[in-house]
Amino acid sequence: MRYLGKYILLCLFCLSLYSCDKDENSNPDSTTFATGTVELPALRNGADDVFISHSTLYKGQSVVTYSMEYDKSKKHARWIAFKYYNQTAQTTWNRNDWKQTEWGGDPWQLDPKVPASAQRVQADFGAKGYQRGHICASSDRLYSQDANEQTFYYTNMSPQKGYFNTGIWGDLEGKVRTWGRSDSFRDTLYVVKGAALDKENQIWEYIGNDRTKPVPKYYYMALLCKKGETFKAIGFWMDQSTTVKPALSECAKTIDELEILTGLDFFHNLSDNLENAVESKYALSAWPTLQ
Repeated sequence: MRYLGKYILLCLFCLSLYSCDKDENSNPDSTTFATGTVELPALRNGADDVFISHSTLYKGQSVVTYSMEYDKSKKHARWIAFKYYNQTAQTTWNRNDWKQTEWGGDPWQLDPKVPASAQRVQADFGAKGYQRGHICASSDRLYSQDANEQTFYYTNMSPQKGYFNTGIWGDLEGKVRTWGRSDSFRDTLYVVKGAALDKENQIWEYIGNDRTKPVPKYYYMALLCKKGETFKAIGFWMDQSTTVKPALSECAKTIDELEILTGLDFFHNLSDNLENAVESKYALSAWPTLQ
């Protein structure tokens, strides 16, 4: 009986480990379907590229706010990646509450992880007719005050026209937040957002004719949703140079198509079979209210 008792305790311990590994909400990076952090595209690692990850302490745990590959020569992120799961989907902070802090309003500031000389400043935006468009939106990170503050770093800003930032781009961001905050829709929603800047025909103009300050013509999002053992993915490609507002469904792409347009390798840490399956197709009907 003594040996039987030890065997039962060992079985219960192993079952507990298995259950923790499968709990996507408590540890979304504990996966059996990927070999690394799921949302991170492959790094280009150029001479002017730097990988940055911002995190905060939330309820006693270190939680990643977002990660990025930043091109210092263009003073712009190549991509920014983050994920929604039960913890980061919460909304405990209201952006309007910044008015009651020592900031007295939104806390725009330089990113402490990048030299100031490699970042844009306020004069590069409003004075030139552009809004400081968040890539990781302020409303994407409302689970804590500290996480929301990090979305106001200038490394997270992109020069966007108001009709685009608050128009179709804002519409898509709203859809993503709705999906990301719905635990009936996702266990984890992996998000990659950014602007295409690596080809000359992807540049709309240069601020003040300064080639270190390109204005992107095209923006993109790549989404991967995990719910139980089911996965689905979809990409979006948008042109901010046109004032004609298309339907979101008209901007949809497969991840494979988006990779050709951007030159990025999304979700490359997935197992090969899964990556090939989800990146080659999408179904509008699988993303509510998108049609």
